[in-house]
Amino acid sequence: MTRWLDEREQAAWRGLLRMQARLQGELHRRLQAGSGLSLTDFDVLVALTDRPDERCRVLELAALLEWEKSRLSHHLARMQKRGLVAREECDDDGRGNYVVLTGAGRVAIEAAAPGHVETVRELVFDALSDDDVAALARITAAVQARLDGRDPG
Repeated sequence: MTRWLDEREQAAWRGLLRMQARLQGELHRRLQAGSGLSLTDFDVLVALTDRPDERCRVLELAALLEWEKSRLSHHLARMQKRGLVAREECDDDGRGNYVVLTGAGRVAIEAAAPGHVETVRELVFDALSDDDVAALARITAAVQARLDGRDPG
């Protein structure tokens, strides 16, 4: 039997989808205008700067970003042409490639990050109380636990 959403759940669900779409669009527009980076460029660069050696295997990066390998490969090719990332062969097993942050990529993310974090603060956190932030953290953790196949209990 289908468990339809009640009015309250449907309003929350549709609000979440609308907020997500609008937030992604606004973050992308402001990041592009301020730095020339797309939000997807920024996501890749953040994933690389979060690693101590600023490199990641292509398949691992695809999993981290929740992207299909073909989407990532096409995007990395565009970023490589712009000098933001490079590819290196894996010496340890000869299979696959590493995606490596370049000097230009580091300069780009360091220039873009302050404006991006200010936009996130302005659009999201300035509108929330401390209790709202705590609730948001609990909600995202519970949903992500479900997506990971764990009981958020």
